[in-house]
Formats: sequence, C-alpha cells, structure tokens
Amino acid sequence: MSFVLRNLAGLLRQRHLTVYNPPKLLQTSLAPNAGKPVDKTPAISEQKLDVSDSCKKRLREICTDKNFLRITVEGGGCSGFQYKFDLDTKLNEDDLEFGEEKAKVVIDIVSLEYCTGAMVDYHEELIRSGFRIISNPLAEQGCSCGASFALKMD
Repeated sequence: MSFVLRNLAGLLRQRHLTVYNPPKLLQTSLAPNAGKPVDKTPAISEQKLDVSDSCKKRLREICTDKNFLRITVEGGGCSGFQYKFDLDTKLNEDDLEFGEEKAKVVIDIVSLEYCTGAMVDYHEELIRSGFRIISNPLAEQGCSCGASFALKMD
C-alpha cells in the first residue's frame, strides 16, 4: 500500500494537483519578499522517529541475521490510517533508519511524514504484546487497539 501511495503522490506532484497532505509537513506559504512558494517540509534530517528502550530491548532479542523492524503507514483501519510492523532484511532507497545497529527501526519517507516525532514502543500486557506507535504528534485520535489513527486537521 505504501508503494501505491508513493507512486500516486509522485504522479499528483508531477501534474500539480492538490491533494490532502499531512499537517505541517507538506504545506507551502508565500514568502513575504520573494512572492514564490516556500516549502515548509522539514528536511529529512529534521524528521525523526524515537525508539523506546523497551523497543530496543525486544529488537535485540528477536533480530538476527541483519533483521530490522519495518514500519509502514497504510490507508485503512477504523480511523483512516494504520501502522504496519514487519521484520525485514531488505533496505529500499527511500528508507530511513532509527535506533541502533542491533535494534534498528526502518521507515520509508512517505510513511514517516504521517508519524514524524512519534515514538516506537514495545508493550506487554496479559493478553497481548507487540510493537506500537505512541505519542504521534500528527495523530488526532486512534482506535482502542492502537493500530489505527486519524490525522489532525489543522
């Protein structure tokens, strides 16, 4: 799904069509002196994803043979968007890495635009355990399972 979103976004940018963009990340405004649009998209180095200690600990336990946790954001779920967590070994050209070498989290640039500033956590309960995204500053609400979210509409 993220592949489809990336290709659709690229196509729409080429045709200069307006689509809904994540808040604060892909907005443009007019510069007061130049009269040209200024891109307010944070530089890739400014986009971040925090990794909690419990997430790093669990990844050190389960990641072998250069495995890492891949996070993607897809359309769907009961709130509009959903997080998907997979163990992977293949890096793509648009992937960004967070965490440490033996506890690595990878996310593509498009997915990061929907959760930059959030934290990846590993949570254990009596009936379930798993990875989750917490404290997503771009999410307005989510479902009770924590797997889906809606974007803030600024």
